[in-house]
This record gives sequence, structure tokens and C-alpha cells, in this order.
Amino acid sequence: MLGASLAVVLQATPGTPRRVRLTDVTAASRITARNDTGRPDRKDYIFEVKGGGVGAFDYDGDGWVDLVFSRGSSMEQWRRGDNPGPALYRNRRDGTFEDVTRRAGLDRGGWGVGVAVADYDNDGWPDLYLTNLGPDVLYRNNGNGTFTDVTERAGIRAPGWSSSAAFGDFDGDGHLDLYVAAYLDVGPDALPQDRAGGSCSYVGAPVLCGPRGLPGARDLYFHNDGDGTFTEQSEASGASDEKRYFGLGVVTADVDGDRDLDIYVGNDATPNYLFVNRGNGRFDERGFESGTAVSGDGNEQASMGVDAADYDNDGRLDLYATHFANDYSTLYRNLGDLLFEDVTVRAHLRAPAWAFVKWGTAFLDLDQDGWKDLVHVNGHVYPHLRGSAGKETYEQPALTVYLNDRDGTFRDASEEAGPDATTRVVGRGLAYADLDNDGDLDVVVACLDARPIVLRNDGAPGRWLMLRAVGRSGNRDAIGARITVRTGTRTQVWEVKRTVGIYSASDPRAHFGFGEAPKADVVRVEWPGGKVDEFRDVPAGRHYLVDEAKGLSPEPLRGR
Repeated sequence: MLGASLAVVLQATPGTPRRVRLTDVTAASRITARNDTGRPDRKDYIFEVKGGGVGAFDYDGDGWVDLVFSRGSSMEQWRRGDNPGPALYRNRRDGTFEDVTRRAGLDRGGWGVGVAVADYDNDGWPDLYLTNLGPDVLYRNNGNGTFTDVTERAGIRAPGWSSSAAFGDFDGDGHLDLYVAAYLDVGPDALPQDRAGGSCSYVGAPVLCGPRGLPGARDLYFHNDGDGTFTEQSEASGASDEKRYFGLGVVTADVDGDRDLDIYVGNDATPNYLFVNRGNGRFDERGFESGTAVSGDGNEQASMGVDAADYDNDGRLDLYATHFANDYSTLYRNLGDLLFEDVTVRAHLRAPAWAFVKWGTAFLDLDQDGWKDLVHVNGHVYPHLRGSAGKETYEQPALTVYLNDRDGTFRDASEEAGPDATTRVVGRGLAYADLDNDGDLDVVVACLDARPIVLRNDGAPGRWLMLRAVGRSGNRDAIGARITVRTGTRTQVWEVKRTVGIYSASDPRAHFGFGEAPKADVVRVEWPGGKVDEFRDVPAGRHYLVDEAKGLSPEPLRGR
């Protein structure tokens, strides 16, 4: 299905109305799957406070985005061997979703952590990768509404605690490889020595320990052999995680503009990785050299979610990483030549969410004015803070919403987004998707010890355009394709990918807000295989299919 990197030129005039309104439609959606881990009132081990992912993908090919959720477990369930496994919901095209988990064959239980999606075998159907506390699982989409567990057959061996995973064609052979970020070498069958009530404390109370002081797990890199199997090449690729940092979020992005995909990994309580691709699937770790390993003042941070996009419309992909409470999430502006600058303070992003534990995150144009806005999910890890009178509480506002002020700064628009956006939850993963095919992006928040929250975008005033890219000479998802849309003299760059933030995968269709512009003068697509297509005078307000072999055409949305 899609995955295209885009660049769009938009004219967002100062007079364009700017507003955003998010409405909770969870009850109406009929999505009820809960992500329960351990006991809700007490968390004894660190793995009971992590995890909670959501994947947005059209698994049945009907043109409407479906949702899959990871689900955690408990020590009791683990010992009995009845872990719940994922939950898949089919979009019924009327605002409701149907639980089709069993019908789809997603019947392998596990202590779920995250979700990744990609068409790894280039057959036109998106497949599903589930990260777990325990062996990860690869499900192949059979193209008939069902999936088959092909983990062993595909050669995937990720037996530990994985967090986030991302697919990308890193060596340019037309097949999607796989990077898996791993967290700790602990689990229900290898318990940490200290548990809640032991030697660790927070705000004067005993809490679970970690990650510092616990053994880190090694990230994994799998090369796609093109025959349905993968070969682990973690050491040979250079993306080897020798230091066994505590990996959480991962995103693929061409940060140096050389037309291959690099990998950015958010590490908890340790420096972040930036694996720069030499062009052949071999990487050099350049986190410190690039300025993206630590904050601008040189401090290691507790990175959770990460994303990459061109927020300032200068043609280069910038990076954002969310962090723990009593610290700021970091915006790294891409200066070119593999140099980044921490511009968090200058961008007015330091203060608004200081007391929150920040998780899933994404750049997206919520108000459709042609400039990427920014959101992140919040939720603490220590239940004893529930009901606290201080600034730090266990349940926190579901979303922090920053609108892009088009001058390199953002403003906190969380309250403007409406009370549903700031409902107090213990949030974790986040995905965006046009769930109702009305042209704007909705947001889904995965929560701990609760069902998810589905937030419908009801306030985007600008015009829009959505593209689903299908590759032919390279990977079918077109992950890594670069699209440039020019309107007037302005350009906005976007690189579309599936994995976003932490534990999650978003709608692969590329979305552009147009402000008041009625059309794109030029849509330019640079495909991963090197082919370039250009299309002129493309009207706004439509979904399009851009096929490497057939060109640009309106996207038929069945059932609409």
C-alpha cells in the first residue's frame, strides 16, 4: 500500500482560519479492547508499565483504515499461558468498528507491546509485526481477510523484550528490511531482582526499578532476503546496538537527503542512536556527531517516542523525541550536512508538558494550513501518584497539541482542541489516520489499563489532498519515496512512513493541508528505485492513488 515521502508546497495565507477540535468517538466506534498489564493499582515490575501500541492500516483493501491494538498481560496470565494477544478491528465505514480478531486468525497469545505494519513480501497486502515481552510475531496477510503466523518460517527470532519496530528498504534491493528496538533483558521468566517496595523510590515512595541498573537488550536488524525470509545482520549492518541501550521509539527517515533511509532510535535514560545509511544497508552511528544523541545542553534524556518531518518547510527532515517528567521533549532542527540543533526553547516547546511523562508522538497537519503541527501522548508510570495534589499525577491529559505558528515556533493548543483531547488517561502509543475518509487526520491513543481513545478531527478548516503510493520497481509500499507538491512558490517536505512515535504505526497515505489553495501546481514523486514522475494542476479535496506504473488517478473508496 503506501509509504511515500512527500514534499508539498502550500500557500497558507495569514487570513486562513486556524482551529482544531478533537471529539471522542470511542463509544460510538464500538472499540472495547483493553490493554491491561499487571494490577491497575500497583505495578511491581517495569514491564507492567510499558507497552500499548496501535496500528492503522487497511488490512482488507476496501479503502478504509482498520485498527489493531497490542494488549499486555499479567504474571498470573503469563504463568497460565493464556495471554490475550492483539485485537483487530475492521472499519465498517459508518463510524463503527467490528472485532474480527479471531476471524482474521490473530490467535497467538503474547504479552503485547507494539505494532508495526508493512507489505514485506510485496504482494499488495499489508502484513503485521507484533513486538512482545517474549517472542515477536510476524503475521502474513493472506489477502482474504485472514493472517498466517509465519514467524518461524520467515526466520524472525526476536525472543526478548522488543518495543518498537520499523520496516524500510535500507539496501535498495526492493524488499523491506526490519529494525527492532529492544529494551531490557528481563521478563516474566527472568524477573528483575528488585520490585516495587524494594530499593527504588520516586517522590518519597517505593516504586518498581529500572531501566538503570537492569541489563539492556540488543536491538536487531533483519535483512529481507526477497523470498519470504529474513536474515539477522545486526553486526554486519553496523546497526548493532553494542552498548545495549534501552531502545523504545524508532523512525526511518532520509535525514541527510542522499535518497536512502536512515534510522533514528529513541533510547531511555541513555543516548539516542542515529544510524546513517551508507547507501547499501550498512550504517555508521552518528548520534553525537549529529547532535541528536543528547539534548542541546549535553544531557542524556529518557527518550520515548520519536518522529521525523519537515516542520519548518525548509526541505530538510527534522527530529522530535519525547521524554520523562521534569524534562522537556526535544526538537532537533536539521541544519544540513548531518548537523542538528536543539531548538526546543526557541520553538516554545519546553514548558507546556514539563510535568508529564510523554510517549507517542507525531508531526501532522491537524488544521490543514500547510504546516506540520505536533502532538504527543501523556501518562505516568507510577500508580501511587494517582490523585496526587502535585503537578505530577498518574492519569495525565491524553494529548498535548501544539499548532505550528509558521515562524519556527509552536503554541500549546491543547485546551482549544476541546475537553476530549485532554481527558485524563495513562497514555502510551499514538497513531494518526483518516478513519472516516473525510480528508483530515484523526488520532487514536493507546492507553494502559483501559480501552483506547478514538479522537475524530472535527475542526480542520483548510483544503487537503491525500495520496496512496504504490511502488513497482522498488518496494510495493513505496516506503522511502519522496513527493514534492508545489503551489505557488512555497514547498513543504514530507517523508511518509508507517512506524511513528512509539509502539505504533500510522495511516500510510500521505496527507497535505492546503490552506486556501485550490490545487497543487506540481506533484513530483521520486520513487525508491530512482524513477521520477510529475503531475500538474492536481485539485485539492480528493484522495488519490499514485501508482509507479500507471500514474495519478482518483482513489476509489469502496462503500463510500
